[in-house]
Amino acid sequence: MVGIVIVSHSKQLALGVQELAAQMVQGNVPLAVAAGIDDAENPLGTDPMQVYEAIASVFSNDGVLVLMDLGSALMSAEMAIEFLPETQRKQVYLCEAPLVEGAIAAVVAAAAGKNIQQVMAEARNALVAKATQLEIDDRGVQLYAPTVTNLEYPTQEIRVTVSNRLGLHARPAALFVATASRFQSQIKVKNLTRNTEFVRGDSINQVAILGVRQGHELAISATGADADEALAALQALFATNFGEDDTALPPVATQHQVTPAIPGELSGIAASPGVAIAPVVHYQSPTITVPQYHVNDPQAEWQRLQTAIHTAQQEIQALFSHASIQIGDAEAAIFDAHLLFLEDPVLLEAVHERILDHHLNAEAAWQAVVDEVANSYRTLEDSYLQERVDDVVDVGQRVLRLLLGNVPSELHLAEPAILVATDLTPSDTAALDPTKVLGICTTHGSATSHSAIIARTLGIPAVLGVDTEVLLLEDGTLMALDGESGKAWVEPEPDILDLLEAKREAWQTATQEAQAAAHQPAITRDGKQVKVFTNIGSISDVQVAVANGAEGVGLLRTEFLYLGRTNAPTEEEQYTVYQAIAQVLDARPLIIRTLDAGGDKPLPYIVKVPEANPFLGWRGIRFCLDHPDLFKTQLRAILRASAAHNNIKVMLPMIATVTEVRAAKAILSEAQAELRQAGIAFDEAIAVGIMIEVPAAVAMADQLATEVDFFSIGTNDLSQYVMAGDRTNPRVASLADALHPAVLRMVQQTVQAAHTAGIWVGLCGELAADSLATPILLGLGLDELSVNPQSIPIIKQAIAQISLDEAVAIAASALQQDSATQVRNLVQQL
Repeated sequence: MVGIVIVSHSKQLALGVQELAAQMVQGNVPLAVAAGIDDAENPLGTDPMQVYEAIASVFSNDGVLVLMDLGSALMSAEMAIEFLPETQRKQVYLCEAPLVEGAIAAVVAAAAGKNIQQVMAEARNALVAKATQLEIDDRGVQLYAPTVTNLEYPTQEIRVTVSNRLGLHARPAALFVATASRFQSQIKVKNLTRNTEFVRGDSINQVAILGVRQGHELAISATGADADEALAALQALFATNFGEDDTALPPVATQHQVTPAIPGELSGIAASPGVAIAPVVHYQSPTITVPQYHVNDPQAEWQRLQTAIHTAQQEIQALFSHASIQIGDAEAAIFDAHLLFLEDPVLLEAVHERILDHHLNAEAAWQAVVDEVANSYRTLEDSYLQERVDDVVDVGQRVLRLLLGNVPSELHLAEPAILVATDLTPSDTAALDPTKVLGICTTHGSATSHSAIIARTLGIPAVLGVDTEVLLLEDGTLMALDGESGKAWVEPEPDILDLLEAKREAWQTATQEAQAAAHQPAITRDGKQVKVFTNIGSISDVQVAVANGAEGVGLLRTEFLYLGRTNAPTEEEQYTVYQAIAQVLDARPLIIRTLDAGGDKPLPYIVKVPEANPFLGWRGIRFCLDHPDLFKTQLRAILRASAAHNNIKVMLPMIATVTEVRAAKAILSEAQAELRQAGIAFDEAIAVGIMIEVPAAVAMADQLATEVDFFSIGTNDLSQYVMAGDRTNPRVASLADALHPAVLRMVQQTVQAAHTAGIWVGLCGELAADSLATPILLGLGLDELSVNPQSIPIIKQAIAQISLDEAVAIAASALQQDSATQVRNLVQQL
């Protein structure tokens, strides 16, 4: 985040400006003051060292904006910059904007996540609103200056052809925008096939409405110091199909025909296979009425919208976390596009203009711009891209609901049912419980909508696009639907019901046989048993996991209890959840990872100083040790839950040193002592383990093993730390491959240290769910694999198909390869 420094001759004036500016953003922007001099008789003046210290206190790679009043303030600021390291000087900008108005405008822009150029433009234009109100000619100054480009750098351009089977749909478009936004250069893109104009590469909506399909040729331009790197990174995305496979999609119906072949039969679109027979229940999202009125304080109104957008981002992040467990990372990436929609600079600038220039209330301004974006999608010729309107409306409604203070609609079904609705948003669908929602029947939608994709992944049969007469049915009316044929029957005749029940029973039998096999222990051909646990993030997740054959929970991510709220969960709240999950597991092990905040999971109610690299910063156990009360509250809840379920274990995240383990165990001992004194029961022999996800922990594994009862290797983080490659950065993400021999050797070293010390070791990263890696992991000696619920049957099957001797030989060969590609080739040739 951009930092702001206020330089003034008067300390009182500067502190007043600081207070006013801080109130505009609730103190969420780094803001420092350098004002006055240490002279009681003549306090007015400026001190270059004060300015230097102020800049240093708020410095980040995002830049620092310095606002000054007059005279020597400018000279002091210029001199202060000379004291900075040369690498930092170019990131500090002296701005001629008015001190009071400029500071307010700058902090609001910084809080909105604007870059240094945009923040500076906001500060410079801070007098526009006042000039307009006083009817003074503002000489046409634009509220948002265009992206600044350095004329020293010529524009460079590449041309690429799109190979993705669905073109730049939501996920690849989101990845394109996220990549373009990481560079300082100005990125533009145009669709040569459709002969469009160039649009901004950092706008998710402008990129999406280019209508890019498979085979289209694009021109991508970059202007700036890092243009070469930017174009190379973007070109790499296209060369790798954005990480998607290029197999053809199965043919799906794109239009429906309402042709009642027999009474009570409706035809629609086959969107998700399977048979459902159940009473219907209607679902309708609450209608939102958008008020429109004039506001006297547009800055406060803009901040109100920013608060709603920030809360919406937290909700979507929580939904993404849940969806990753429920439907997998690939399909959950749909919600990445939702997050980018909320960060779209073009959209935000348009809303900002309506609020600031026209004094329009936030709800009306937001809805007007969202409607414009939705209409731009509707006018596209491409039917697949037209369907992205659902995502735009979904995100738009979420922010509106927050602005209006409406409680989100939740579906609570007492009994299993078929859901009947006009349409379902992706957010609606991702939140459905497959054990209660047996089928979906809507009057709108298509097989390629994001809602349909999620329904298929959840295994919920769905028929979409049926006649609107279905909305007239009373709740409780019996319905049958066949998601494979795209037909639905209202109060089906006995012969139809018999056929559908036979088809459903055949499908259920096949599913039950697969599940029955998954409920057997995972044993290699030569008799070695490997435990297959699951990674979960909610109570509903554990129910799915147990049904799929999980032998325990190897990783309970507790962050879902802390995210999407304004305060930390109480001990009682946590105890209730842990106990409920333990009850579902019965006697199976439950490993609860303590709070892993920071990095990509900041907590809104904990003030956090912006970090240049959060993944190498204040996160995991470091965060918890700095908040012992928060940490102890969680430990007390876990201990209390262990009283009735003595197979609960505690796992500490992001451990790098023995000192951290001992400090955490000391707080655990305090919690245990408090409970004993209060006469509250808990498991006195509760096991404590640690995540091995930092290279330092691997190097010190022999010492760490003497402090704990088990290890669990987190290959997601370990691979990026070992390879020094950010897995979220497309330019280097390929380095962070857990199958690289360097990572595999780290796994081997950890297992050897654990077994030498007499403790067991598991693996809970995504690598555990890759059946291609299963032989290698067995050969390296892992005792337990923890995977997402959907992968349990596949991994158990992979274990049963190999002998331990074969696995050891494969692992030994893999360790001798020189790249992840060679390791994959080795296993694929088996």
